[in-house]
Amino acid sequence: MLRRSLSSERRSNEVPKGHLAVYVGHNEKKRFVIPLSYLNHPSFQELLFQAEEEFGFHHPMGGLTIPCSEESFIDLTSHLSRA
Repeated sequence: MLRRSLSSERRSNEVPKGHLAVYVGHNEKKRFVIPLSYLNHPSFQELLFQAEEEFGFHHPMGGLTIPCSEESFIDLTSHLSRA
């Protein structure tokens, strides 16, 4: 399950148990809600490594920021949802 958050007013209420909100993109960041299980997948861990390299522990959006294109992120999460 992959959900893109459109409302900035209810963000804290939109993350169900067992999920995580992440921000994706290079310039314009978009917010997605993903299952926590994705964090264990090697492909997703590579994205986390890239985020660590680029941002360290300071993420400009206040949450986990993934430095890849929205299209690449959607492709990866679509693949993970079928696995």
